[in-house]
Amino acid sequence: MAKLLSGAAGALLIVAASVAASVATTAYTARPAPSASTTTTVVRPTPNVLRSVQELARLESVTFHMERVIDLREEQEHAFGLVHAEDSILLVAVGEVIAGVDLASLRPEDVHVDRASRQVTLTLPAPQIFHARLDSEHTHVHSRSTDLLARRAEGLETRARLEAERSITRGALESGILDRAKTSAAHTVGSLVRGLGFGSVEIRWR
Repeated sequence: MAKLLSGAAGALLIVAASVAASVATTAYTARPAPSASTTTTVVRPTPNVLRSVQELARLESVTFHMERVIDLREEQEHAFGLVHAEDSILLVAVGEVIAGVDLASLRPEDVHVDRASRQVTLTLPAPQIFHARLDSEHTHVHSRSTDLLARRAEGLETRARLEAERSITRGALESGILDRAKTSAAHTVGSLVRGLGFGSVEIRWR
C-alpha cells in the first residue's frame, strides 16, 4: 500500500512539473522579442519645394516697352572714289524686352529647408534677357533716301530692324531691367513658397 501511494505521488509530481514547464514556456513565447534596432522616419520636404518652384519654368518677371529711332546709312563710292553717294533709312522702332529667371535650371542643392524654424533658403539663377522683339504693327520706316548715283541696298531695312532689336536690348539693360527682374522674381517665388506653409523665405542669387 505504501509503495502504491509513493508511486501515485511520484506521478502527480511529474504531471505538476510538466504543467509548470508548459505555462512557463507559454508565458515566455507570449512576450514580444526585444528589438535590436530603432528606425526613425525623417520627412525631407525639399523635393516638394523644388518641384513647385520649377513648375514656374521660365518666369518672365518684367517687360520693358521701348522706342528707338534708327538712322542707318550706307555710303558708296564710285569712279575710283571721286563720286560719293548714299543710301539711307530712318526707322521708327517700337518693341518690348522681356527678362526673367529660368527656374527650370534650379538644382536640389539650391534649396535648403529648415523644418524646425519653417524657413526656406533658395538660390536662384541670375536673371537674363529672354528676348527682344519689335512690334511690327507700330514699327515703320519714316523715310528712305537713295542718292541719284547710289545703288539701292535691298537689305537695308532688314539691317535697320536688327539694329533696332540690339538697340532696345541695350536700352533696357541701361534702364535696369535685370534688377527689376530680380526684384519681381524674388517676390513671386517668395509668395509661392510661403503659400506652401513656410513662414520665412530667403532668396539668394548665383
